[in-house]
Amino acid sequence: MGDWNLLGRLLDAAQEHSTVTGKVWLTVLFIFRILVLGAGVESVWGDEQSDFTCNTQQPGCENVCYDKAFPISHTRFWVLQIIFVSTPTLIYLGHVLHIVRREEKKREREEEQQKGGRDHSRSPVRDPRGKVRMSGALLRTYVFSVIFKMLFEVGFIVGQYFLYGFELKPLYHCDRSPCPNTVDCFISRPTEKTIFIIFMLAVASLSLLLNVLELYHLSWKKLKRGMSNKCSPETPDSPEFKMSSLPSQ
Repeated sequence: MGDWNLLGRLLDAAQEHSTVTGKVWLTVLFIFRILVLGAGVESVWGDEQSDFTCNTQQPGCENVCYDKAFPISHTRFWVLQIIFVSTPTLIYLGHVLHIVRREEKKREREEEQQKGGRDHSRSPVRDPRGKVRMSGALLRTYVFSVIFKMLFEVGFIVGQYFLYGFELKPLYHCDRSPCPNTVDCFISRPTEKTIFIIFMLAVASLSLLLNVLELYHLSWKKLKRGMSNKCSPETPDSPEFKMSSLPSQ
């Protein structure tokens, strides 16, 4: 699990600037993907190539059959999947840090211009609770990060299906050169590995569902805010109020 420490710290920092659904998505990523992959899956697939045996003595036949059966190891495939689906969140985190740093530099310049005078006005990028406001360009970055996470999830699920399906059968038939004929190859612990494959597929589907719900929540929130602004009553300072208050001729 030491290899995941850096990614874990970065995602933990991104959790502070995410929505409620985004925090649930990150929790699922930590517990059911990174933790399970590091604790159980890697040990289950540790004998993947060593215990892949074929009923032939032809040199090189067993290696080419293994290469055909598993173009990429399941564990490496899932590691790539975690990295890809985490990248949009890390890009969003970079945008947040950039905005915060830019605001800090702006405040420092204003304080220098005031010759040490304190500015008690709150930073416009933060809400009354001190959290970074998710609006404007930052909101668009967050929405695009959710969309790309959805695309990556779908792409990896489809890719896994076309590479080796969602089930491992104990017997694999291979007729690849230099095998003299069609040989039978045997996979170690196919049932246990199939269970892990289905589990990781279920977690990926859950993550995809959370991304869909988050996108729906953000869209509904934006639509609701737009409707409330459009239906808000006229204030005395608004141009509509001033025009309506003019005496009719």
